[in-house]
Order: sequence, then structure tokens, then C-alpha cells
Amino acid sequence: MSSHRLHHVLPLLAVLGSVTALGLGTSIAKQLFPVVGSLGTTALRVGFSALLLLLIWRPWRWALAPADRMSLLRYGVALGLMNLLFYMSLRTIPFGIAVAIEFSGPLAVALYASRKPVDFVWLALAIVGLGLLLPLVGPVQALDVTGVLYALAAAAFWGAYIVFGKRLGHLHAGHSVALGLTVAAITVVPFGIWHAGAALLEPQVLLIGLVVAAISSAIPISLEMVALKRLPQEAFGIMTSMEPAVAALLGLVMLNEQLSAPQWWAIVCIIGAAAGSAVTAKREPQPAVAGLVQ
Repeated sequence: MSSHRLHHVLPLLAVLGSVTALGLGTSIAKQLFPVVGSLGTTALRVGFSALLLLLIWRPWRWALAPADRMSLLRYGVALGLMNLLFYMSLRTIPFGIAVAIEFSGPLAVALYASRKPVDFVWLALAIVGLGLLLPLVGPVQALDVTGVLYALAAAAFWGAYIVFGKRLGHLHAGHSVALGLTVAAITVVPFGIWHAGAALLEPQVLLIGLVVAAISSAIPISLEMVALKRLPQEAFGIMTSMEPAVAALLGLVMLNEQLSAPQWWAIVCIIGAAAGSAVTAKREPQPAVAGLVQ
């Protein structure tokens, strides 16, 4: 492959690798639920992710202005609660569906920021998709109400994470993400300790938690930074909109989560809404790492 072709293909492969790594890490993490629960799994994932990124980026090398401290606090708390609520939704609804519902958060932020006439098309697609997923379609295909509510709450915090992340856009990405994850860990780790206790210290659990953190954080963050430097925002948004489909496929392969035809169509609608919004939304600075939700 020529260097010119590699220059164009590399960022696309980086985004695909990031999305796949996020889904793979979450699929592995869900297998910890019987041992330490969703709260304990979140604590391991976010706690180890924070430690890894602190070691990689060493954010203490950069000064932090007093004006940025409150924004960083809000950013980190939103990040932590987003992860916590997302993992709690995974207890009772399939992985791909949880990601699809959660996409309503960043999609709402993007549509609000743009508000062009064409955005009503993407809004309609998202509403159709969510309508197919919400537990209102009958006893056979209905989803667990509690799981859906957790996913919707996670979506709200994903939207808040994006809003607060934009206020830190002037900082180095490694600086804001490492400190943000540290705040997130301080926010959610106590919940995991309260729920799982000493089970979190079992060697096998710690090892799996470390693997999940590396696959779900260090690898995707590195790959997304490669992609963001080389791709237009709309292309990056289109590629990352594939996350629900990748999550659904990994859920099927790794977790044996079978989805119905309407649920697959719902995922397609939400992917279409997210991809369309990425093309037409007003261009604004992106938060450091979009994929930290998983």
C-alpha cells in the first residue's frame, strides 16, 4: 500500500479500531457483573482507566487555571455518572440497544447546536428509532423499563459531558481526559466499593478490570486522537455513529444477546440520525474523547 493511500486509510482504520475496542472492552466487562455487579465493574473500569491515563499523560506537567477547575469538576462528574448509569442499564437490556438509546444524548446536543431545517429529518429518524426501542411495543419485544431509564439517564449525562468538554477544548486532550477520568473515578469508585467490597480485590477480578480499562480507554483514546488529527469532524462523526451496530454485533457474538427485527431497524434509524447529524450539524470543538461512554 502506497504512503498516500495509507494516509487516507489509517484514520478510518483508527476509528474502526477505537469503536471495536470500546465494544470489546464492554463485552468483557459485562462478564464481571455476576462477580462484582455493575457498580463494581464501573469502579474497576473507571478507576484503572484513570490510573492508566495518569501514567500515560502525567497531567501535573501542565498548569490548570482556576477558571477551568469547576468546568473540569463538572466534566469529570458527568463522565463518571455516564459510565455508571450505562453499566447499570446493561444489567437488563442488551449492549447494542443500550448504546443506541444512549446516542440520543450527543445527538440532542448536536441537533440543538445546529437547528437547520434538515435536522428535523434526523430528529424524526431518532424518534422512530427510540420509539421502536422503548418498552411500549408489546409484551414480547418490550424492554425492561428500568434498564431503558438508566440508558436514557446515561444519555443525558453523555450530553452534559459533551457540553462541559467543549469548555475545556483549549486544554491538551491528554490533560483534560486524564484529570476528568480522575474526577470520574473519585465519583464512582465509592459506589463500587460499597456494593462489591472485598470482591474487588480478588486477583482475577483486578486483572480483568485492568484489561477492560486498557481496551476501553487507553487504546480507543490513542486511536481517536490519531483519527481526529486527520479526519474532518463530519467524517469522524459518521464513523463513530457505527458504535450501536458494532455493539449489537459484539453483544450477539460474545454475550449471545439476540435482537428482534424491530430492534435492529431501530439501531439502523439511530445510526442514520447520528450520521446525518454529523454531516449537517454546526461545526464546534469536539470533547477530547467521545468514546469514554463505554
